[in-house]
Amino acid sequence: MKTELTLYNTLTRRKERFEPLTEGRVGMYVCGPTVYGDPHLGHARPAVTFDLLFRYLKAEGYKVRYVRNITDVGHLEHDADEGEDKIARKARIEQLEPMEVAHYYTERYHRAMEALNVLSPSIEPHASGHIIEQIALVERILEAGYAYVSNGSVYFDVAAYDRKHRYGRLSGRNLEDIVLNTRELDGQSDKRHPYDFALWKKASPEHIMRWPSPWSDGFPGWHAECTAMSTKYLGERFDIHGGGMDLMFPHHECEIAQSTAALGCDSARYWVHNNMITINGQKMGKSLGNFITLEELFTGSHRLLAQAYSPMTIRFFVLQAHYRSTLDFSNEALQAAEKGLDRLMKGFEALAKIKPAAQSTVQPEELERRCAEAMADDLNSPMVISALFDWVRIINQAADGKESLTADDIARLTETFRRYAFEILGLKEQNAAAGGRDYVTPLVEMLLAERLKARAAKDWAASDRIRDGLAAAGIRVKDRKEGTDWELE
Repeated sequence: MKTELTLYNTLTRRKERFEPLTEGRVGMYVCGPTVYGDPHLGHARPAVTFDLLFRYLKAEGYKVRYVRNITDVGHLEHDADEGEDKIARKARIEQLEPMEVAHYYTERYHRAMEALNVLSPSIEPHASGHIIEQIALVERILEAGYAYVSNGSVYFDVAAYDRKHRYGRLSGRNLEDIVLNTRELDGQSDKRHPYDFALWKKASPEHIMRWPSPWSDGFPGWHAECTAMSTKYLGERFDIHGGGMDLMFPHHECEIAQSTAALGCDSARYWVHNNMITINGQKMGKSLGNFITLEELFTGSHRLLAQAYSPMTIRFFVLQAHYRSTLDFSNEALQAAEKGLDRLMKGFEALAKIKPAAQSTVQPEELERRCAEAMADDLNSPMVISALFDWVRIINQAADGKESLTADDIARLTETFRRYAFEILGLKEQNAAAGGRDYVTPLVEMLLAERLKARAAKDWAASDRIRDGLAAAGIRVKDRKEGTDWELE
């Protein structure tokens, strides 16, 4: 492979050179959504982050099997041991089959991902379609002596596991700290210890979704699905396991314990986590009134939004921050992303209009080098975008006659822009404003045509009036040797 990619491995807490288990092939598993509600801003970041990694590995020539699961029905919320599955509750209230609810929201998630230009994974397994594999996993853990049956439920014995292995390696916790911070909850009398987690739960009479098992009619614990499905499609050892930082504990910690108990090893070699999105410095939550769905972002219908934002603006906004840094949402930040994306797209359009020169005053290979080094350095998308913006400035100077580019330069820059901006960053050539609805361009072009007529007639007052009116609307007119161009300010 050409790449010298380094990835930050959460398990070792350092950047490591990426070396796949099998030359030229990569197995990647990412925890996908739980589909009981509309896709929201929090779904956008992991989706775009791991789409970036998927695209980059493919662009570097790897054959990638990307598995992203869907948590659909039968599971309780996170690691709760009592209560009602959210999908089942919604189905009961709305008098629907749970699978109707799951299918409805899965389809909405897919449409939102398509709008964000997130590629479909290679395989998208559903938790409810892999009950047999989850039961088999529980049986292996029981046989290995790391689980126990209690009143029809099966629990992972964390203390027994911790004696031979270390529970908490991923999150940096030790069992003593976990004991001190684990609350005694009602309904946990079946457990030996409060920190033990469910591998299989006996279903209460009101629990709609249930399956037969050697222990009871019930359903799998939340953590079992990812271990069972990742190893089914990627093997007992695979390259990358990804997800949001909020899943590190307990979900991913429990996955490591399950796979080590059942298989004798942690299945994933590289654990990659994206950081969270905050809204005006606060964690997003319905109770705080700052929970924003992607549809609300695309239409501008949420009370916190000053306007609608296109899917490409949202994608560009996510990519402007490194995936491991916290990303703070605000209208100001999204408006800046909208203008930046528009400037980038206008720069690319200007490249095609430049008249080639006999000699060059710039070195376009510098752009290629900077982008390649940035992507290989733990997917540093902000540095890729910075390099592209530096070259947009040079392209604009070439359009103004202050720099010169040969035909080969233009071809090379075009190819580099296409590779990094479109193929790897996954941006699309569309208008950044108004939720992707390009109402602006034809109106601006019409006004610029009238301004051109005024200039031809030497009606400078009319020409200036159109220019100033566009400027007042946030559109900067640029008169060049090759004609007039414009961009959002």
